[in-house]
Amino acid sequence: MNEQTLSRRLERVAAHVPQGARLADIGSDHGYLPVALMLRGVLEAAVAGEVAQTPFASAQRNVRRNGLQEQVTVRLADGLTAVEPQDRISVVSICGMGGDTMCEILEAGKQRLGGVTRLVLQPNGGERELRQWLAGNGYQIVSEELLRENRFDYEIIVAEPGRGVYSAEQLYFGPVLMQEKSEAFVVKWRRMLRQKQQTLANFQRARDAVPQAKIDDFNQQVGWITQVLA
Repeated sequence: MNEQTLSRRLERVAAHVPQGARLADIGSDHGYLPVALMLRGVLEAAVAGEVAQTPFASAQRNVRRNGLQEQVTVRLADGLTAVEPQDRISVVSICGMGGDTMCEILEAGKQRLGGVTRLVLQPNGGERELRQWLAGNGYQIVSEELLRENRFDYEIIVAEPGRGVYSAEQLYFGPVLMQEKSEAFVVKWRRMLRQKQQTLANFQRARDAVPQAKIDDFNQQVGWITQVLA
């Protein structure tokens, strides 16, 4: 993967960034996403934020190599502290980290999201918690995708300012994903159903007593999955 050929996952993230956006890509790694979108003429300007020195240096090199120093600013910064008012950022993307970490980044940088009209998020796990944070902080989920790449399931969650009210099941499956029930969605949840049922069977055989609350939680999840696949 490089700025010319993004992974399928990043390609789908890129598809949710509107024409003329001013993008802040947080945890930008090598800066592939902002550089690719800039080369395609999608972005007006971009900030690549990275907290670790090695990927920060790599992103700087990629920006320089493509002659984009004027359009793409690379900043060594923690989370949304990479965003400054003069950037006039309209879209924030965060990809490839846990949903819980994304919640922490969004919570800590809330005051920097003022002019942002869209969040494009690709969590690695913790999707339910992330949706919960969005709903609790004045965002509605406008689009979702689920794709499988290299034996992993990835969900992309696109949110915009608005009132999002979701049931426990919608937070668990994703309100849009649950409605659309794509082939990838059905395949993922069939596999998850088998795993949860296996875990419940293991609980019954366990030597040490498993807390009842944990068993109840798994039973509830199995019920939800069975229902959504029916």
